[in-house]
Amino acid sequence: MVETRTLLVRADKNPVPGVANPLPNQIYQNVRVCVENRVLSRLAPDEIRLQMHYVGICGTDLHLTTNHPETGYIRCTSPLEIPEEGRVIGHEGVGRIIEVGDHVKHLKPGMFVALESIIVCHVCEVCKRGKFNQCKHAKLLGLEKDGLFGTFVDVQASIAHNITDYINDERDLMAAANIEPAGVAYVACENAALKAGEVAVIFGAGPIGLLTAMLSKQVFGASEVHIIEPIEFRRDFAKKWADYVYTPEEFMSSPPGKIDVVFETSAIVENVTRIFRHVSENGRVVLLGRKGIPLEITAVDHMITNEIKIIGSRGHLCGAFSQILALQKAGRIHLEDIVTQVVDDLSEIRDMLQHHEKVENENCKVLIDLQKQMLHMSTSSVAGGRTRDL
Repeated sequence: MVETRTLLVRADKNPVPGVANPLPNQIYQNVRVCVENRVLSRLAPDEIRLQMHYVGICGTDLHLTTNHPETGYIRCTSPLEIPEEGRVIGHEGVGRIIEVGDHVKHLKPGMFVALESIIVCHVCEVCKRGKFNQCKHAKLLGLEKDGLFGTFVDVQASIAHNITDYINDERDLMAAANIEPAGVAYVACENAALKAGEVAVIFGAGPIGLLTAMLSKQVFGASEVHIIEPIEFRRDFAKKWADYVYTPEEFMSSPPGKIDVVFETSAIVENVTRIFRHVSENGRVVLLGRKGIPLEITAVDHMITNEIKIIGSRGHLCGAFSQILALQKAGRIHLEDIVTQVVDDLSEIRDMLQHHEKVENENCKVLIDLQKQMLHMSTSSVAGGRTRDL
């Protein structure tokens, strides 16, 4: 058995009456973020046990841990299951294997691994067609299965990528913690069929938005990248990867004359409605952010005449991890550059999630260094006290 320090959420399950197929933001109320010690028991045959190094905060984590001020329901609409004992969250991370299950032959203790966050069934019709991001029976790490915010965690071996040969220093480990969101951005660019010389517009300068900008410009060859972001810190930070950066008001008052692809990463889908008439012929609109808000398209004639496509994009499977690793190794991209803060205590992550303005207004990607968390625990133990459950 192994003791682990974890970050988890608990919530009241209270589905909205009269809704046939409620989303998580219509099921769970009054979310609480907790830091607790847990014990990992015997490792399952198809799992690996990891000592985590870096784990990142995702926008989904912010939505999951935010209660609506009037109703108390959470804001997250991604597939989610919160059991009575709580759900360990976190789905972006890198760790080192300390033990493998009896059925695991391709991975060994000591290897560094980056982790996918979609656990697929491999047997449904969609998986058989190779469309793993849309697996009918998929389970999401940190949402439907316990996630990565723990000093030690157990995960399915099938979602682990051996990246040992890519790790030379601490910056490489920090970069590896961003492979999952970079894969999401890569798949979005593929779904957009973004071509060299095209103009890309990105709503939102959070991690997914900036990674989409990075890949659009440096990998897919966009001639111009425009980013729209209301928060000043994120606008300033985005200038490294964008040709033009605007407030929403600035952009809507004078949009570019040519827009080939729109990426909506902020989950404010009204942006699409407002900009839709400015999308060029044969343009594509790619939706990544979600809050359960309806999308309204009023310019249907413009859509039909100009053959504009609206595309939903989810996931990072089907080869994106390998592509991102190759690009990082070649120096074409630098995933560590989107990190704006590294903390070393799960309690600080808990506080950030409870007061998420600090994450949104003063940061892009926040990571926790769980090796330093373990050092804190050891220091506390030497000082004569066992780390207290909170």
